[in-house]
Amino acid sequence: MVNPLSHERFDNPHLEHVLLTPGPTPIHPAGQAALMRSMLGHMDPEVFALNHEIQQDLRVMYGTEPEAFTALLAGTGSLGMEAGFANLVEKGDKVLVCANGSFGRRMAEMAARYGAHVRLVTAPLGEAIRTDDVRAHVKGADMVAVVHGETSTGVLNPVPEIAKVVADEGCLFTVDAVTTAGMEPFHMQEWGIDYAYTGSQKCLSAPPGLAPVAVSERAFARYSARRSPTPLWYCDFEGLRAYWIDHTYHHTVPVNLHYAFHAALHAAMDEGLETRHHRVEVMSRIIQATLEPLGFTPYVKRAQDRLPTVLALRLPDGFDDEGVRAELRRREISVTGGLGPTAGVIWRLGLMGESARIAPYARLMRELEDILGVDGLDERYLAAVAAEGL
Repeated sequence: MVNPLSHERFDNPHLEHVLLTPGPTPIHPAGQAALMRSMLGHMDPEVFALNHEIQQDLRVMYGTEPEAFTALLAGTGSLGMEAGFANLVEKGDKVLVCANGSFGRRMAEMAARYGAHVRLVTAPLGEAIRTDDVRAHVKGADMVAVVHGETSTGVLNPVPEIAKVVADEGCLFTVDAVTTAGMEPFHMQEWGIDYAYTGSQKCLSAPPGLAPVAVSERAFARYSARRSPTPLWYCDFEGLRAYWIDHTYHHTVPVNLHYAFHAALHAAMDEGLETRHHRVEVMSRIIQATLEPLGFTPYVKRAQDRLPTVLALRLPDGFDDEGVRAELRRREISVTGGLGPTAGVIWRLGLMGESARIAPYARLMRELEDILGVDGLDERYLAAVAAEGL
């Protein structure tokens, strides 16, 4: 495979603010340009044609069955999360939630608010959910929900293995793909996933404000069998399908966000999902090789449990987390620390979409060298880049 970063320059003088967070990510240039186009009505035939192309590309990105329903919700990834529970869960349903971080816990809270009896399968922070634990608790569940890439800790949960356990039980399977879809392998039909969602501002480097979702035919059958109307009118599956499939008015969609998303998603498809995955792996190796001599170490111990798109690094002893990040921000570089119990313990470096590039991290290393008063950091970064054949 040709190295996906081999054409890049790492001394780009036009970089402005450098965004290296776990989201949002820098907007793809094609998406940025699309934001500036003139406005069209949300019922315009050109917009419906655009939406049709988006739906087709989303089926490829998620790896869905041919007729799976895909759409953009007018909200962030958290709306994608809530829409799944609002449409597919009724009062009294048994929902098994895999929670090993902040977003798994959010899933559990949302499911409970829709009247579900929630059971938790947990794992310590920095560790992946154990498939055997899911197997031990799945009996009788109506739905299993899991976060594929836990953004709060940089853990990649074993969704393909969990999917096999869920399939044996025959219940619905909901997956949060916010930091994986569009950059990590994701095979919705093959794995037996019924509902998946992400956020436009994550791996696809589109502006925030849209939640791309995919709904299996089996999930729609469960929706159709509801005993009561879904309590969330705005994202009711039937209303969404009326707009996206039948072109019937439901609500005013953010048209220019659709154009920007279409451009960014099309760029991802052109690059190739496998190439994008390889790009993340290369950048992760480069960053770790550069920072390891300073005492930065992987927070997630087992290599197979590490989320490539959110590189979680344990900080060196005595490292001034808040002070260094504040100084970086003063120099127009945003880096995110830990969340909740990992605050002051880790950095979470975003490697999604346009942040997984040579130039922005070259800028980070130059500024860190100056702030920390260490020699050779920039030189070590260039050597790591060269070692990857770039």
